Amino acid sequence: MVRKEYVVEEIAKIMHDIERIRNVAIIAHVHHGKTTLTDSLLARAGLISKTVAGDALYTNYEAIEKDRRMTIKSANISLGFDYNGKDYIINLIDTPGHVDFGGHVTRSMRAVDGVVLVVDPVEGVMPQTETVLRQALKEKAKPVLFINKVDRLLNELKLTQEQTFERLLKLISDINNLIDRYAPEEFVKDWKVSVDNGSVAMGSAYKKWAISKPIMDKYKTTFKDIFALTAASDEKKLQEVAPIDEAVLTMIIDHLPSPHIAQRYRIPQIWHGDLNSPDGKAMLDTDASAGTNIVVFNIVYDPHSGDVPVGRIFSGVAKKGIELHVSGSPGTQRLQQVGIYMAAERVAVEQIPAGNIVALIGLKDVNIGDTISTDVIDPFEQITHYSKPVVTKAVEAKDTRDTTKLIEALRELSKEDPTIVTEINQETGEHLVSGMGELHLEIIETKLRDDFKIPVITSPPIVIYRETINSKAGPIEGKTPNRHSKFYVTVEPLPEGVQKAIDEGSIREGKPKGQNAIEAMVAAGLDRQIAKNVEEVSNKCMLADVTHGVQYMNEVMELLIDGFDEAVKDGPLAREKCSGVLVSVVDATIHEDPVHRGPAQIIPAIRNAIYAGMLTAGVTLLEPKQDFTINIPQEYMSNVITFIQGRRGQVSNITQDREQVSIIAKMPVAETLKGFSNDLRGLTQGRAIWYTAFAGYERLSPDLQSRIVREIRERKGQNPEPPTPAQFMD
Repeated sequence: MVRKEYVVEEIAKIMHDIERIRNVAIIAHVHHGKTTLTDSLLARAGLISKTVAGDALYTNYEAIEKDRRMTIKSANISLGFDYNGKDYIINLIDTPGHVDFGGHVTRSMRAVDGVVLVVDPVEGVMPQTETVLRQALKEKAKPVLFINKVDRLLNELKLTQEQTFERLLKLISDINNLIDRYAPEEFVKDWKVSVDNGSVAMGSAYKKWAISKPIMDKYKTTFKDIFALTAASDEKKLQEVAPIDEAVLTMIIDHLPSPHIAQRYRIPQIWHGDLNSPDGKAMLDTDASAGTNIVVFNIVYDPHSGDVPVGRIFSGVAKKGIELHVSGSPGTQRLQQVGIYMAAERVAVEQIPAGNIVALIGLKDVNIGDTISTDVIDPFEQITHYSKPVVTKAVEAKDTRDTTKLIEALRELSKEDPTIVTEINQETGEHLVSGMGELHLEIIETKLRDDFKIPVITSPPIVIYRETINSKAGPIEGKTPNRHSKFYVTVEPLPEGVQKAIDEGSIREGKPKGQNAIEAMVAAGLDRQIAKNVEEVSNKCMLADVTHGVQYMNEVMELLIDGFDEAVKDGPLAREKCSGVLVSVVDATIHEDPVHRGPAQIIPAIRNAIYAGMLTAGVTLLEPKQDFTINIPQEYMSNVITFIQGRRGQVSNITQDREQVSIIAKMPVAETLKGFSNDLRGLTQGRAIWYTAFAGYERLSPDLQSRIVREIRERKGQNPEPPTPAQFMD
């Protein structure tokens, strides 16, 4: 391979050759070495010196990332490479590994056609390894495997050559088992990774060496040679006979697909419009001469340009001056400039064709997941985040004069990262900020102080619960305040399969559209008659109109939906969001005069009927839980198990590797906020290492519910005593 540096003009030129493009994300569990590996590719492309690669952590360009040596947000970079005498572009995304920032990984998967999965062989397949690989396979992004930190097996675990080889083979087998489980059926066989075909490379990103089958063949080296050089710590020779940049680059170009190949099977997965329409055919063919169709997967805040949407172009060309529609917004907007990202730096270019990643300057009111197109088309499939915000803090500006500035800053942060949810506490006026975990909220606080220069005061973390029901109730009568209209509703638990389908995104929030939406609900377990009449999906709850021949029903439906949305956003028991509730309007008597059926009449009538129905059916709180993987020396095992069980945790598995024990457990999030970290470190003399993954919501133990409901209601300024159905049936 001839080494040469690529200037932006050359990169822009290569972007027009669709077969020479690779859109790739580096994914892994936290601290398995993604950014260190990325450095070596940047050095190869001439962006940083090879001597600082591994230390530079170039794509961790924010101060907070450098301080913590941790990737917090995805970084996009377009790199030019020479491979076997041909020029290639790799549009690379370095993604975070920490579970609290998993939303960035989910969104990046929409933009790429392949992933490099990085795994530390000492730790093996960790919870986030499985999560990020599953996300990639769901979006039909093909994987290759880089086993990093191989030298740890020799230097730390003191394994022999045979033991090292066995460990690596087992790891490859573990990854292939995950591919077996999660890959699209048609690709399970072809997408499995293998040393023999070159889709596996292994080495040390920090020490800048790696081997793969093509590298061993080219440099006439063997695993035995590598083992001996590693044992001798001869890094210079290792880099000569096993150059990491060449090993990874070869694997990416040879095994990951070009957009021209990938879009043929990815478009039907992520876009449910008419594939035989001109836009459908253009996207399947990655046709740069057709209409422009882009999906936004990231938003970067720029102090000069404001919000800069970053998107994948599936057809057409993005260039200055073209008029584009933004899904959900009326009219068109003129694109002022386009660019490519080189990590922190955005570089303007003349135009960017289909198959590439683009920064779009000048478009207003764009959100992550939006479809941007020349003609109005069906929007792309929603980007579904696996984890949900489970921890909240109240945030207020120290100086009340900064309140407006704080609101704007929180708006920017939640636009960049939709897994941040902000709302105003109407009783206290505080801003409630919800995130994936304590670290997520800590980073938000730091950004408010350091980036936005707003001194803030925050409350201790609060756990977010959900409200659901135990059984069916109704019909319950809800009267309008003027008594002129009445609505009769039933409430019942939403089938588990339907809830799961909403979580996974196959049933979308909002008003269901078309026969496909009905079939998706029926397939998930909803009665067909109800599925045909669902008017709204909100907060994992559904509203169905199963009335027959009721006059004026269609005229008040929007208000009924508003009342339903209010009810499920702010449940009756503890004023927490509802989940898993099916509300059916079964009958109604509606006043003929529109003056008597405005929002002030209809909304409280339906909301109160839903509240009374839920309380009659029996409301239970759902609490968020996390899966924990805790690695400790063997001598601490019994104490740690007792500690977990003392915090309402359930141990599901214990594995042992020499003197190290790995405990798998599920714990309530509420129990992890009360000095958990300090207590666990103290118990193990600081030798415990643990990882978490969101494990969903489960019913709260009945003996705890009464106390927790009272605490939540008091915190929200409500009467501590929960209401009765009669209070909503007057």
